Amino acid sequence: MKLLQFSYKNSDGIRAGFLDGDNVVDINKEDPKLPSTLIELLKTNSISKVKKISAKSPVPLSGITLKAPVHGNDKVLCVGLNYKDHCEEQKLTPPELPFIFNKFPSTVVGPNDTIKLKMDVSKAVVCEIELTVVIGKKASKVDSSHAFDYVLGYTIAQDIGATDWEKNKKISQLLLGKAMDTFCPIGPWIVTSDEIGNPQNLNVKCSINGVQKQKSNTNQFIHKIPDIIARLSNVMTLLPGDIILTGTPGGVGVYRNPPEFLQPGDVITSEIENIGTFETRVEEF
Repeated sequence: MKLLQFSYKNSDGIRAGFLDGDNVVDINKEDPKLPSTLIELLKTNSISKVKKISAKSPVPLSGITLKAPVHGNDKVLCVGLNYKDHCEEQKLTPPELPFIFNKFPSTVVGPNDTIKLKMDVSKAVVCEIELTVVIGKKASKVDSSHAFDYVLGYTIAQDIGATDWEKNKKISQLLLGKAMDTFCPIGPWIVTSDEIGNPQNLNVKCSINGVQKQKSNTNQFIHKIPDIIARLSNVMTLLPGDIILTGTPGGVGVYRNPPEFLQPGDVITSEIENIGTFETRVEEF
């Protein structure tokens, strides 16, 4: 199942739905007893009921606007240096333990939203495509052997980062460079675990203005998804709707020769096998 959130063309309200061919099923419209947003569907443990819906009045995908497939979540967690090829391009030894940082949930935007660059703040912003885990139920002190039981599914994220804020000479920390407004586009939908196949063997591609910049496979992960979930859940409780960006492959702009940074007018195309593709436009704030 492909779970998504959307708005009707004549409304700003966010609705939860799922894909039915080239149509979208409005979950709350089909069953008014169910919540109208994904986060509330997860909090009320209603996904099993969603899977039983027989669509009576789907709407064309072309007639709606896709939004971030989950919003209002508690945490946006990220894994750094988790692809072998990304470590190699930096000439770094792969970390023995998952390298964790975070963004704020307020950075999350949808596949039809724009990345807004504050050119007076940073001119060294890059994009990084990432397979993203969506937590489906409360997870605390989870053993890695049971970690997949807590995963709702997977989506695509772009970990946008202002590299001059991440690595300035005065202080070494990632948060400000990673947590600027609009710096976490996700979408186009969440593919549930039962349909994703092996999440540790998915092709990952990213292009800018039609030119491929990143190409790899999640089999390049240094730390696998179960180990990441186990480590995080033994430190903090993961809640329904929390997302985990699992790392980016090689090809990041700051490590190219010469370095390449996002500019207003750029179009980023993000694609992960068995999930889909979405385009993100870059504008000046």
